[in-house]
Amino acid sequence: MSQHAPTRPRPVQEPVSIAVVASLYNHQFVQGLLDAAREELEMLAPNAALTVYRVPGAFEIPVCSELVLKNTRPDVLIAFGVIIRGSTEHADLVGASVTDALQQMAVRHVIPVVHEVLLVSSEEQAEERCLGVTINRGTEAAQTAVNMISLFRKMRASFAGTPALEEA
Repeated sequence: MSQHAPTRPRPVQEPVSIAVVASLYNHQFVQGLLDAAREELEMLAPNAALTVYRVPGAFEIPVCSELVLKNTRPDVLIAFGVIIRGSTEHADLVGASVTDALQQMAVRHVIPVVHEVLLVSSEEQAEERCLGVTINRGTEAAQTAVNMISLFRKMRASFAGTPALEEA
């Protein structure tokens, strides 16, 4: 597991819309991601409107995300799920399918999608990434979301002929 996450972004004070699609499967771990993200977003985007959509499992994340992106156009969407490998290839198939679908959505809608649907080999790995204090992928997802919101706002201002805001 990489210990080299991007630096913490500057907080954004303007109102932003953040959608989260989170799996109910492996609830304890996904809730850990969600709780860590909420805590970080309270500091980095205090005026964020955060809407959480819960789906049964990781496989349902893309279809819910597509509906959210089409109908609400958030500034960013964060996908949370935990897939724990078993003795068959099912977890790898679900993980690859979810990853591909989320990437296609981000490109098609031109809205950042932060992918934190974790594919892990054991509950110990899930605990380390979802419930840990040193490394928590929920915290990192919130930081990535704020980084992408800031970047896209600068880019859109630049494309519209407005001088770009101060560099991050």
